[in-house]
Amino acid sequence: MAKQDSTDNLQEKSPEMAGKDTAETSTDSKNGQETCEKQESSTQETENNKESAEQLTPEEKIKELETKLAETHDQLLRKAAEFENFRKRMNQEKQNAIEYANQSLFMDIIPIIDDFERAIQAGENSTDYKAFLEGVKMIEKRFTTQLEAKWGLKRFNSTGELFDPNLHEALMVEKSSEVTEATVQEDFGKGYMLKERVIRAAKVKVLIPETENK
Repeated sequence: MAKQDSTDNLQEKSPEMAGKDTAETSTDSKNGQETCEKQESSTQETENNKESAEQLTPEEKIKELETKLAETHDQLLRKAAEFENFRKRMNQEKQNAIEYANQSLFMDIIPIIDDFERAIQAGENSTDYKAFLEGVKMIEKRFTTQLEAKWGLKRFNSTGELFDPNLHEALMVEKSSEVTEATVQEDFGKGYMLKERVIRAAKVKVLIPETENK
């Protein structure tokens, strides 16, 4: 009896399940039909555009090409103008960098000039030569120390050093029995190096060994 009831229930549900399957099949069919219609519509639109283009007269085609050419030409002109503006701006920035490259150096020099002006004013109203001299020496020391520490400009002494043509410029030469090699006796003008490069050779007097006359 239980088996018979189960069979009856399956038979009763079969129409409902059949209806559900039919509905799902109908929905799938409808979706497929809509997709096909969209594809056909897109294809038809493309064909219509193609036919419309093919239907243009030669004059209309020329006008269309002229319009496209004008648009392209306008775009090229805009790009060329943008590039020219960029080039001018870069040149101006480069020129400014060259013209004002030493600004920081000059900003360090200006206070030294102020010190010299104050020293001169003090000297004009004073008879204390020694105090004036000490003030000038302090300014000079401050100046050279700052140039070396911040900018790498170093002054070198040459007196007593062996003559080196890379470092020294001989303004005077004198024979001497006191030396066996060319030696700087006097320093007329200090030499200067910028970092590792000699930017001014020292101006010196050089002693050279005496030669024996036979």
